[in-house]
Amino acid sequence: MIRFFLLLSLFLIFNPCSSYKPKILPEILKFYLFTSYISKSLKYFGLLLSSMSFLNKFIKLMKSEPKKKHRTVWVIDESKCLNKEEVKRLKNACNKDRDYGLKHRKFTQVRNWFMVELGLNAGLRVEEMASLQRNTLFIDKGKSSIVVTGKGNKKRAVWINSSFKETCQTYLGYKKSFGYSTDDESYFLNNLKGEKISKRALQKFFKILLRNAGLPEHYHIHCLRHTYSTFLLEASKHNYRFLQKQLGHESITTTQVYASVIETDGRKAVEKMYR
Repeated sequence: MIRFFLLLSLFLIFNPCSSYKPKILPEILKFYLFTSYISKSLKYFGLLLSSMSFLNKFIKLMKSEPKKKHRTVWVIDESKCLNKEEVKRLKNACNKDRDYGLKHRKFTQVRNWFMVELGLNAGLRVEEMASLQRNTLFIDKGKSSIVVTGKGNKKRAVWINSSFKETCQTYLGYKKSFGYSTDDESYFLNNLKGEKISKRALQKFFKILLRNAGLPEHYHIHCLRHTYSTFLLEASKHNYRFLQKQLGHESITTTQVYASVIETDGRKAVEKMYR
């Protein structure tokens, strides 16, 4: 609208034939200035309203109480850990698979056997197992540890016992016999192409091993880590700091969730009640 009056004014000024210039032109200019003033006023008024609305929201936010974060309680119970009998059955089934794989040249069965041994003897997360490379395993010249890259790319050294150290050396020999690389950059749990295996594949193969061992299928591959944790905690006489280091927990509180699973003194106390 304002542009229209502006163009009309210019037309009347530069049109020599126009006889309305003395009368109409001043009125048009006055109207143009008035509408221009109103337009700018409305613009500034809108900005003012917007600022007031933002200020009002800010004041309400400052007055309101901060929302409390609801922390999820993580519970480890006996249904998530294998007991001694179940560990024995699983290991026996895996040993049979390994022997079958060696006899019939089936690398999958040999690798799956080592996958279970790794979970039970190092307590690694499934992603940590899949990402494990040869140069992170120190089993030469009296060394017995694995350097693991865990959550947040944080590295930790996991100590392993002499028995599992021999298992690692044996598995490396098996890999070579199948023609797979054992160089520093090679993956321990590789797929049949010699590449890094996926987490999903490890989870699937663990379910197969459970069926072969006749164990409940509610268990997941992460139960190997839980089982390792409970057995190590009991063997170390409740050394939570050591277990925390082995598992790579940021807080000792996370490690202490395993207390309820191995609370032998508490179990004895319950048995003595009312007797």
